[in-house]
Amino acid sequence: MAYPARWWHALPDGRIQCDLCPRDCKLHEGQRGLCFVRKMEGGRMVLTTYGRSSGFCVDPIEKKPLNHFYPGSSVFSFGTAGCNLACKFCQNWDISKSRETDTLMDQASPDEIAIAAERAGCRSVAFTYNDPVIFAEYAMDVADACHARGLKTVAVTAGYIHDEPRRVFYAKMDAANVDLKAFTDDFYVKLTGAHLQPVLDTLVYLKRETDVWFEITTLLIPSHNDSDAELEAMSQWILRELGPEVPLHFSAFHPDWKMQDVPSTPASTLSRARDIALKAGLHYVYTGNVHDTTGGTTFCPDCHAPLIVRDWYRIEHYSVTPDGHCPHCGHAIAGRFGTFSHPFGNRRIPISMHREDRA
Repeated sequence: MAYPARWWHALPDGRIQCDLCPRDCKLHEGQRGLCFVRKMEGGRMVLTTYGRSSGFCVDPIEKKPLNHFYPGSSVFSFGTAGCNLACKFCQNWDISKSRETDTLMDQASPDEIAIAAERAGCRSVAFTYNDPVIFAEYAMDVADACHARGLKTVAVTAGYIHDEPRRVFYAKMDAANVDLKAFTDDFYVKLTGAHLQPVLDTLVYLKRETDVWFEITTLLIPSHNDSDAELEAMSQWILRELGPEVPLHFSAFHPDWKMQDVPSTPASTLSRARDIALKAGLHYVYTGNVHDTTGGTTFCPDCHAPLIVRDWYRIEHYSVTPDGHCPHCGHAIAGRFGTFSHPFGNRRIPISMHREDRA
């Protein structure tokens, strides 16, 4: 479906320019942007993936990863295809690098997604698997349908977006996990084909200009973004610009896409990164993609009691009060919390949205 897209303007030479992200793709008739899903058609820009998805499933919210956004709840997750970054280490390359429309095997309207999420007992809907920035029009319409039914919305994103669409997009989001892929522009240029500063701008915007709950994830790649100096600089920047209460996740890389000659991240690297960030003054630092109970646990920053004990995506102990406080000392725990009965667990439940399958 060729859906009219926002954020573009015509150029004097007959091309159009996409104004969604800092790539500023300039397109001739029939040409697509680097993301592959935004195209010049009939003299205008269209979104070619509106209403179509690479799949739907129910996940634990911890998988996004979000450890402070209604922990233990389930989230209805979906993505489309394409991406506006060109990460050589992409861990989701079969979706984000897809140039085949057959990848978009399922379809659903915004209302159908909200209804399905509600029926599945989910507390929120996540735009994930590939970056929702590139299908922003679809994601925002789904967000409106979700909010009408009392569901929250989550963006899992690289944060690579221009100022104006950033403002409009995040006005529809309740939470986000932003990939801060490294803390040097050299890494971004060489390994993602992008730049660091727009991502930092997104993080600062979320902190200073919105009520969106957000957490940060950094995939640590051996010898590329895991030095003590870089981790220290990143931690200090987060502390200074965003504050100590923004959760930071360090996750393990595994060889994939165009970096299959790089070894997997040792668990010791994740623990070292966590120690550096904690010593810098950040309150909530986690390790991901590994079994590490200590690195997965939410500790009270005041009395240091273990409040939410996790092993990967599984919650083994939960003791945060419904209003988000430590039951031992009363310290407020940053995040969004509610009444907790039992965790969803580490299940992944595929959901079929084919119209012919629905009554």
